[in-house]
Amino acid sequence: MTTKNVTLAELSHMVGGELTGDPGLKIHGLADLDSAAAGEIAFLVKAAVIEKLKKSRGSAFIAPQTLDYDDKPLIKVANPYLAAAIIQNFFQAKPFQATGISPKSDIGSNCDIPEEISIGSFVSIGDRVKLGKRVTIHPGVVIGNDVEIGDDCLFHPNVTVYNSCTIGSRVIIHSGTIIGSDGFGFATDEHGNHLKWPHIGTVQIDDDVEVGAGVTVDRGTFGRTHIMQGTKIDNQVHIGHNVKVGDNCLLVAQVGLAGSASLGKNVVIGGQTAIKGHIHLDDGVMVAGKSGVNSSQPKGSIVSGFPAIPHKEWLKASVIYTKLPKLHSDLRDMKKKIVKMYEKIFPEEGQQ
Repeated sequence: MTTKNVTLAELSHMVGGELTGDPGLKIHGLADLDSAAAGEIAFLVKAAVIEKLKKSRGSAFIAPQTLDYDDKPLIKVANPYLAAAIIQNFFQAKPFQATGISPKSDIGSNCDIPEEISIGSFVSIGDRVKLGKRVTIHPGVVIGNDVEIGDDCLFHPNVTVYNSCTIGSRVIIHSGTIIGSDGFGFATDEHGNHLKWPHIGTVQIDDDVEVGAGVTVDRGTFGRTHIMQGTKIDNQVHIGHNVKVGDNCLLVAQVGLAGSASLGKNVVIGGQTAIKGHIHLDDGVMVAGKSGVNSSQPKGSIVSGFPAIPHKEWLKASVIYTKLPKLHSDLRDMKKKIVKMYEKIFPEEGQQ
């Protein structure tokens, strides 16, 4: 792989930063403050850790605009973390290499597969599948009949996409994820027997979505389960049937969304959180980890706890919770004192 060498001025222009230091300084990679070496640029998210920057061996640094320091070459930006991500993507980007279709793969009939494609060994593709340009499919991937996949997608090993699902462009799906499995739907008779309800809907994943490893996205009972543009899903998330996830949401590991729940835009859900079915979290809602949300939440709400309540209220309740043993002990002592006082005031009742 050819190493990229760019000037500090080019990197500064890339992120819209304010440059201090030699604009012609050559940079070939990005690292953190502790591991950065000569020729690399590191990043400082908070000005409070300036001492780590001073000790770092990196050649240049991405820093907050508020940092009052110019002894080393800096690119000052409003959001150092974002700028570092942009630069890291630049250094790590590789041109697409079309390796073609492995002879060890199995391709169905009437498929639309362009020449610019990379399909690895032991991939199984069903009938009438349509693939976009520059798609990379790693070994062990299974794609069912009538699936449509857009341009520049990347499927890591052992991904499964069931029949009739639609996936947009620039979608990344990590290993072991299953798209379009049946939702959890059963009808129960008078004897307690559970009859499976067939799910005849589908899944639609829009452009620029990334889905982590071990994720399951159920198909709709009717209609579709829809993950909208720009959403990022962490590992081991479960998305139930007919769920709608709005643009640019963040779902952290082990989140569970029950059937027909819906999220607006830019919703953030912390890890190990459960969302009840048939409720709506409006735009910008934030849910803390390990919460249980059982009611719809208005735009911009920040909630936590089980069941979830406004975050500030939960913080107060958490403080009280830690004091419950002492409160219980105090209450027991007060009860004893009240009983003794009552016996003194009403001695005849104590003799009965």
